[in-house]
Amino acid sequence: MPTERIEFPGSDGHRLAARLERPEDGTPRAHALFAHCFTCTKNLRAAVQMSRALSQEGFAVMRFDFTGLGESEGDFADTNFSSNVADLAAAGTFMEKELEGPRLLVGHSLGGAAVLHAAHGLESVRAVATIGAPADPAHVLSHMEASRDEIRQRGEAQVSLGGRPFTIKEQFLEDLESSRMDPVVKELDRALLILHSPRDEIVGVDNAAKLYTMAKHPKSYVSLDDADHLLMKERDSAYAARLLAAWVSRYLDD
Repeated sequence: MPTERIEFPGSDGHRLAARLERPEDGTPRAHALFAHCFTCTKNLRAAVQMSRALSQEGFAVMRFDFTGLGESEGDFADTNFSSNVADLAAAGTFMEKELEGPRLLVGHSLGGAAVLHAAHGLESVRAVATIGAPADPAHVLSHMEASRDEIRQRGEAQVSLGGRPFTIKEQFLEDLESSRMDPVVKELDRALLILHSPRDEIVGVDNAAKLYTMAKHPKSYVSLDDADHLLMKERDSAYAARLLAAWVSRYLDD
């Protein structure tokens, strides 16, 4: 089936752009919500490939652009990690009203940390999967170390992230520094799958070990072998999707 274009109101009222991938052979086994990586968009190759691969496994998958990114409205400079979590909650609420509540949350990189937070407020969620996720959202600050003093002094600065310029404000730093993963992961009360490459040069695999140690059972860890952080090779994203579909099947009620 063709990819469906969707719009819904984000946490602060801005229009957020989304795409829905449905399975070709009828009623979905379940609905999933996918959160992209930091400063990425829903159109990142890995996000598209994983969503479509999961749809081939029978899932309906919605992916969207966080406020201020991609096709979504808003100013990225006014967003932060907490607003991303709130956007995920808004996406889940929209799915509950218009489609079906997401049973599975999937988050890539910082999106993985965000879905761990958002899962607590979405009753339909039965399982959460992270891909290359940091054990602490403040890990992102390592990519703007050279600009932190300027941000503190001036209140904001232009930072190059992934080869693109972004305005980062002091409130963004403060929000990341105040975010805590320990209580969020320890009290998750959902099945957790941690996918991480031991060769990840952006978010080291030690983050996966920390997340796994924080979490209670049921929890699982699978190595993505030689994959890069963004899963740019289709075979890596397809493998992750097939594995994820098989794993989450155990936690779907029907």
